[in-house]
Amino acid sequence: MTGLGTTVLATGATLLLALAPAAVAHWFITRRKRKARLARQSPLGGDLLRPPGHSLRMQLEDVQFDLASDLAVLLVLPACPMAYLYLTARMAGRFNSPWVEAVIAVGAAGFLVHHVRSMLAKAERVDRLKLGLDAELAVGQELVGLLRQGAAVFHDVDAGEFNIDHVVVAPQGVFAVETKGYTKPAAMRGPAKARIAYDGTRLVTPTWTSSEPIAQAERQALWLGKWLSSATGDRVSVTPVVALPGWFVDRKGRGAVHVLNHRELERLLDIRTACPLTAPAVQRAVYQLDQRCRNVRPLYRPDEPSGVRSAETGR
Repeated sequence: MTGLGTTVLATGATLLLALAPAAVAHWFITRRKRKARLARQSPLGGDLLRPPGHSLRMQLEDVQFDLASDLAVLLVLPACPMAYLYLTARMAGRFNSPWVEAVIAVGAAGFLVHHVRSMLAKAERVDRLKLGLDAELAVGQELVGLLRQGAAVFHDVDAGEFNIDHVVVAPQGVFAVETKGYTKPAAMRGPAKARIAYDGTRLVTPTWTSSEPIAQAERQALWLGKWLSSATGDRVSVTPVVALPGWFVDRKGRGAVHVLNHRELERLLDIRTACPLTAPAVQRAVYQLDQRCRNVRPLYRPDEPSGVRSAETGR
């Protein structure tokens, strides 16, 4: 056998040994899932409302899947050069050149370093997403109490290029709540560790200062007001709110944006600067938001081609 034929055969055998078990397992799992979904139907026919942190949860699942895939690659691929060298030596009856082995070793080491750095960056992103998701879940749980006061609450409202974490609609007004999950410095002691000052334009802590959350909340409230006004035909003004779960807010000034910790959200409807709505206007706003947010497909549903709607529900 020629050297080229040996190389091609060894490469094919190496890839087969590395990828065949995963491919076979994936085929069996996919086949079993398809058969199970065809035999049993979900009792849920329509789409669901978006829960708190829905977008963050989807991002978190994607990054965690990427991390699991990277780990699998890291376990399999470093063994491939060794398998290749062994197979070529067995097929050709001779050992490879030291230069070939050196190039393969350097390539494998470079791949390892690059892959580990990529995994570290993804692991840091997982931590940030988890913190943000925890914060949105905490705020969502506190907003449940507003339902007893006659409010309607929507989460993770899709606005195209961004999402509004929470929207509250009540006779007292419409509120757009932007949630921020900030970590606290572990080395700091005393009340200052858990205190954020708000001067009307900025958030200030002992370690950082930022006006972006305030500007972001204003932009989102402005967009929501314009969209609801257009969708309902009513003139809707939205009150912007920033929620800071787990922090004590020291208000040193007033601004257009209201900054609250998650425990203070039970008094959200008491904000005096909100613009009240009539009962019909509340119903129209709730209907439009329900239509916009009811787009989460149940997880247990037979696979359908893109764009195909269920004939049973007409959705």
